[in-house]
Amino acid sequence: SCFIIRPRQIMYPLLLAMAVVKGFAPSHFLEDFITEHKIVINFWNYLDRMSIYRTLLNATSSYIYKTESKIMRNVLWGLPLQHGWQYQTGRLGDTANVNNTKQQSLDPTISPRSWWACMNYYLCAIPFLGAVDAGLFNNFPHEIELTQPEEFPSDFCSGVTDCKISCPEAMAQWKAFFENSRQVAEQSSLNNSEEEGIVSLMWKAHVESIRIALPICSKRLNYLSAPERNFGRNWAKAVEFLAAAYFPTDFESVNNFQMYLPPRRLKEGDKAPNIADFGMEQNRIVFALDWLNKANIFSVGHLLQLWKKAMCSEEGRAAGRRLMQNMVDDSKFGLRNMIAIITELTKNFKCEG
Repeated sequence: SCFIIRPRQIMYPLLLAMAVVKGFAPSHFLEDFITEHKIVINFWNYLDRMSIYRTLLNATSSYIYKTESKIMRNVLWGLPLQHGWQYQTGRLGDTANVNNTKQQSLDPTISPRSWWACMNYYLCAIPFLGAVDAGLFNNFPHEIELTQPEEFPSDFCSGVTDCKISCPEAMAQWKAFFENSRQVAEQSSLNNSEEEGIVSLMWKAHVESIRIALPICSKRLNYLSAPERNFGRNWAKAVEFLAAAYFPTDFESVNNFQMYLPPRRLKEGDKAPNIADFGMEQNRIVFALDWLNKANIFSVGHLLQLWKKAMCSEEGRAAGRRLMQNMVDDSKFGLRNMIAIITELTKNFKCEG
């Protein structure tokens, strides 16, 4: 029988872990969307987007992570877990009332006015269509169509051909991720170097999706409070730092990291690290992302370039991941610490290749 997402799971998306069902072909999960010999997916429904993530998890787990014990190491877990956090914290609904930061009941409707939902479209629809273009569902002979919202319809492509025209580089990067990861997995069981190579391809595609989405989604920033608007921009830039360090996106790593993220949308008057209803680590992450982006802007992008240079080796990336953890754990950790450590990393580790 097919895996069914129940109402409780809308609020607790981590239960999507149950979705990796052994014994089902990836195309099995697309059958729910068939309408008159066409697959029509409502991307403005939280459950439908989660179902697409479920499909991608099953498709990649079937050839990369072949044993049940390795399924939770799938590098795509970061995408649905982030989307679940966005839903739980009220970031996918209509944010016109900037100070109403609570989740509205169990409504799975996604608003086209939501900046977070717009950004996520390019991290759900584009990876999925990239997988389709890579041939992951060749045995499923149905045309695929993604529904467009009534508001801002031109901001969203609706199929493989359409998306290859509007965002060709992002489509190419996701296609390359699926093709190359399958090719590597078919040759042998993954060693650490090959698994890191898959993580690298995923992050490259992820960053490109965000790059193409930022200008398209920018008009929606006006629907957010000033603190939430800044947090969104800071988060988008922080992804480039995470990507350069090959931050792990398996289930456990992302699930643990998300405990540090804001439990609601930020409202007017919120100022980290002194937001009363946020935990200590949640305050720190909001504060750290803010000064990280400000420092990068002040340096005219040189901070990110220095970081990327320091992350050019396996040892450098491991040190970079520890550095990011220190940013959350240590309240006294500051920009000087970061620049000093990055500078030292660029001296100590030789670049690969």
